[in-house]
Amino acid sequence: MRYSGDIAEHLAVRSSAGLFDLSHMGEIAVRGDDAVAFLEFALIGRMGAVGLWRAKYTMMCAPDGGVIDDLVVYRRDWDHFIIVANASNKDTVLAELRDRSEGFSVTIADESDQVALVAVQGPASQGIVEAMTARDADNIAPLPYYAATNVVLTGDIHAFVARTGYTGEDGFELFVAAADAAEVWRLALAVGGDALIPCGLSSRDTLRLEAGMPLYGQELTRSTTPFEAGLGRVIAFGTEANPRGDFVGRAALEAARDAAPTRVLVGLVGDGRRSPRAGYAVTDAAGTVVGEVTSGAPSPTLGRPIGMAYVDAAVSETGTEVLIDVRGRGEPMTVAALPLYRRAQ
Repeated sequence: MRYSGDIAEHLAVRSSAGLFDLSHMGEIAVRGDDAVAFLEFALIGRMGAVGLWRAKYTMMCAPDGGVIDDLVVYRRDWDHFIIVANASNKDTVLAELRDRSEGFSVTIADESDQVALVAVQGPASQGIVEAMTARDADNIAPLPYYAATNVVLTGDIHAFVARTGYTGEDGFELFVAAADAAEVWRLALAVGGDALIPCGLSSRDTLRLEAGMPLYGQELTRSTTPFEAGLGRVIAFGTEANPRGDFVGRAALEAARDAAPTRVLVGLVGDGRRSPRAGYAVTDAAGTVVGEVTSGAPSPTLGRPIGMAYVDAAVSETGTEVLIDVRGRGEPMTVAALPLYRRAQ
């Protein structure tokens, strides 16, 4: 969860770089002639539009439109994809993929135990990853966001490196063989010097919260649709000129798209010292419950309490004043647009 401390780790990522061990995440390989058609049926995104060595943020939804997991899918070859699933959902995602694969010529393999994932995140991350690279270092700087490349790290370690992350900063995620994980960790710290410190999952949570990135189990659940989470853009329904076939959850998601929203995911900012926490009620000035906090914490970057919450559409306008029920006391906060923090370009 932490190494030197939550605040120090958080601020290091914002100012220089942090090193994260994300090897708990799930990696599922999908290969075969029908890989594209299968993933376009199983997931809500249009996987055929993902270019080689590119990545796409998408979701797996249930037939009723609820989110089973949010995923990042990497295209390693024209018939080879890697799905990165949240650790707590990996087995569920794997089982669902296998259930949905009937009739498609694909193989599905859980590679989680063979793959380690190490992330370098922050404004100094590019230089650090370049310094870790024995060959192909010139591939790192031109790499666009949500793109990947193969490199060889010092020590003859092969790595699949993606310009992706979950912190709101520039950064890279390095997929390596599990047996090489410790050596890659030590290499990063050696070349990073004072610019890089180990960071735990606690700081990763406050970083993603500031950046308005949803967390499964909090902002995203089986009872939440992508539209409620403000992520309707992730769904590819197709167009008349470029139609798309059926996919799991399509009918329910089309109905959700066409219906007026009853609740909306919003940001919260406060001026006090008490932070909202997941599960705290959001009320109006009269004390009527109008929503519920999904995530909250003191913001090390902004220096104030922040959060995310689902609230009634009627109180979702930016600038609306609400109260958070913090142990029976109403703590004033203001509805704010997400993300609450955006890095300088």
